[in-house]
Amino acid sequence: MNFDRTTFQKIHTRQIDVATYKCTSETFVVEGVLKDSRLADAYGPTGRLFPPGTIHHMIIRMQVKGPDLIIEDIEVEMPTLPNEFCIETINCLEPIKGMRIVSGFTSKVKKLVGGVKGCVHLVALMTAMAPAAFQGIFSGMDRKYKTPEMISQSMENTCWVWRSGGPLMNRLSDAEN
Repeated sequence: MNFDRTTFQKIHTRQIDVATYKCTSETFVVEGVLKDSRLADAYGPTGRLFPPGTIHHMIIRMQVKGPDLIIEDIEVEMPTLPNEFCIETINCLEPIKGMRIVSGFTSKVKKLVGGVKGCVHLVALMTAMAPAAFQGIFSGMDRKYKTPEMISQSMENTCWVWRSGGPLMNRLSDAEN
């Protein structure tokens, strides 16, 4: 593919930003923001012409308890929506309370609140937030929580380098012994 962005018109952007805040030694708030922006005039499904501007601006804040990464609370804000009916999904993430952020989290979220059960944009933001939350919380936890056993339980099979029998899992296993 010969992609030269200077020869094309950019028409849409999506920005996702995730930040982790330490509240106590075991409690964190993870905040995710999704913004979709239309950069050119576009026609909506009813034929109405929409000018450039923000289409979606959504914020999810979740309180997570470490080291088990249990979601204790979730709060959703929707400052900008494409239509008035979208607000009806503001509580769609409630079933995620009590879940752990572990391997398989994304598929569980999609099963619980995906499709007609929720908002595709909130699901996209939530699934983007999970690995960032994992990284942020483990970066923010005190050393006493980062034992090799704890890390191996949390990291095993989360990706290629942390696969069972892989070099990083073997290193942790050696450190435990």
